[in-house]
Amino acid sequence: MRLILYSKPGCHLCEGLQEKLEQIQTLDFQLEVRDITTREDWFQAYQYEVPVLLRVRPQRNDVEEPLPRPSPRANVQQLEQMLQKYLVADDAK
Repeated sequence: MRLILYSKPGCHLCEGLQEKLEQIQTLDFQLEVRDITTREDWFQAYQYEVPVLLRVRPQRNDVEEPLPRPSPRANVQQLEQMLQKYLVADDAK
């Protein structure tokens, strides 16, 4: 599974989510962090939304699908459970 995290400098919610994602050991995924301030199209799309987490669906020509935003209070285990649900859904399709 490949995940994309849209973030921006100074966003504490973004930093917190990234830290939790990097602590997950039991799921196999690649995390790409995109700074929305580096591209105008990303900034226009997500300036009021970050952090935004998407999964990339290789079986659907690398379509990027947004995932529900996890609560900032979610711990690593809760975040892992949420991602597991989407990973299982990918395997079932």
